[in-house]
This record gives sequence, C-alpha cells and structure tokens, in this order.
Amino acid sequence: MNKEKDIVILGIESSCDDTSASVIKNGYLLSNIIAGQKVHELYGGVVPELASRAHQQNIIPVVDQAIKQAGVKNEDITAIAFTRGPGLLGSLLVGTSFTKGFSLATGAPMIEINHLQAHVLAHFIQEYDQPYDPPKFPFICLLVSGGNSQIILVKDYLDMEVIGQTIDDAAGEAFDKCAKVMGLPYPGGPFVDKLAKEGNPDAFQFSKPRIANFDYSFSGLKTSFLYFLRDRLKENENFIEERKADLCASLQKTIIDILLDKLVKAAKETGIKEISVAGGVSANSGLRNALIETAAKRHWKMHIPKFAFTTDNAAMIAMTGHYKYLKGEFIGMDAVPFARMDIRV
Repeated sequence: MNKEKDIVILGIESSCDDTSASVIKNGYLLSNIIAGQKVHELYGGVVPELASRAHQQNIIPVVDQAIKQAGVKNEDITAIAFTRGPGLLGSLLVGTSFTKGFSLATGAPMIEINHLQAHVLAHFIQEYDQPYDPPKFPFICLLVSGGNSQIILVKDYLDMEVIGQTIDDAAGEAFDKCAKVMGLPYPGGPFVDKLAKEGNPDAFQFSKPRIANFDYSFSGLKTSFLYFLRDRLKENENFIEERKADLCASLQKTIIDILLDKLVKAAKETGIKEISVAGGVSANSGLRNALIETAAKRHWKMHIPKFAFTTDNAAMIAMTGHYKYLKGEFIGMDAVPFARMDIRV
C-alpha cells in the first residue's frame, strides 16, 4: 500500500514588525518562531523603513530555526504560505521575496495568505497533547488589533464576510495613541492593561460614538481623551501622574464597551452563539474577562485564542496555508504584496 504523503506547510509572516516562521505538519503545529523589533520603541511607533531592514536581517535565521525545531528538512516542505497583505509594503516585500527564492530552490509551490483571514483561523491551530475545541461554523469573530477592528461572519475556513468594521481608527490604535499622550512606552496597549487593574474603571467618562449597523469609530474617543487631559492639566500639571491608573481603567472600559456593544448586536441579529475573538488586542485581560462575562450572560460559546496566537505569528499563516493547500489554491512567481486587502480576497 502507498503511504499518503505528509502535508508540511512552511508559514512566513512579515506584515509589520514581527518576523515569524512556522511549520505545520498534517494540521499540527511543530514550530512557531517569532523575532520582534525593539528599535521602534525609541520612536513611539513602527518605522516602516526600519521594519523592512530588520526583516531582511531576521528572516533567514528565523526560518532556519523554525525548520530545525520542527525536525523537517527543506525538501520535506510541501508548500510555502506567506502573508501577501495587508500590512507595511516594505515588510511584506521581504517575506514575499524570500518565499519566491525558497520556492525556486525547493520546488515547493507558494500559497498567498490574507493576514486578517489568518488571524481568524488561529483558532484552528492544533498542538500535540493540547486541548482542541475550535469554533463551529458559522461563527462570529471580533478581530481587534492595532490596525483593524472588524466583526466577521465566518461561514467556513475560507469563506468569511466582514459585517462590521471601523470607519476610522482601530481599537489598538486608540489604546496606543492614548497611552502615548499619557507618556507610556510603545506599544501602549499592554501598559494600559496593566495599570487598569489598579484603577477605577468608572472614575472618568469618555466619548462613545453612535455609528450605524455593526461599524466602529474610535477617532472621537481619542479626541475626547486628549481634550479631557488638556483641560485637567491646566488645573493640575501633575494630573496624569496622580490619576494614571484611573485614566487607564476608564479608557480601557470605554474601548471594551464600544467593542462589545456592536458584538452583542451582531450576535443578536444573526442568532449566532458561537463567538470568537482574534488579533493583538484580544490579549487584553480586561477584554477577555468582559467577553467571558458576556458569554455567560448571553449563553454564547466563547472562543479565546492562546496568547501566543493573538499577535502576529506564522502559525496562523501556516494553518491557513494548510486549508488553502487542501483546495489547491496556489499562486505563481508574479505574486506581489498588497498594503490593503479585503478579507475575501
């Protein structure tokens, strides 16, 4: 009898400032290596040119380590999945170019991956000797990160529809920019989350937008927060330092309230009770706790990913590549990255 050939997917992620490589074999995760970039902390945000240069330095050792840790060889790779977009164009170019070179050298076909779609499919990453309870179709995913805030109706692995999204800034951007105004380091989200645990979430009230349907807006909140601080600092120049924990707790509660209000509305109108969250902001402990409480109250089946799979990582790229490989969805050497991509592309 002929033994079925193993499906070994090498995933490459380089959409922003994390260089990551992962290997998934027959649907199970073997390795997931991530190299971050500390240089951006000096500038209070990601500098695209510096990010692409760092990717060039990191990508070969990161891929080498991922393959070695997985215990496979280059010739064992069945296909290479890479992030085509959305993201920083220079960073995406590094990953795309590396993938083309690896494909030419090994003969393994290339699979383009939509970064946002991959965040959703992070819920389907399987690990040996770990519990596995992925969402059942159809389900709703709240995708929240530094660049995106979306509510996605997920009908199948590769069939998704955005039913709500931000019309301006993303939730993660609101966290980071408000944190910067308070003098917190970059990225500000985790620092706000940490300080919020020590503060009173009802100490201050900030603007909440009234947007139609399931869409979001966070620009008004940022403006409200900025003006509030400006007025209070005129009265007391030490206001931020004296009330930093309360400011963080109140800011975080406002952002979470905005996110959950539309998620509850979407779940109610679709009648779907399988709910998930994905993206970097899903690591926020306040949001996680609020989702768990809301799920218990509304009888949702709540799916929250492991912390390792919330931020940008190649495991979610390789996992999405696995499903696209099964459908024979490959791309040629003429592939170019896109800074913007619709989730259905």
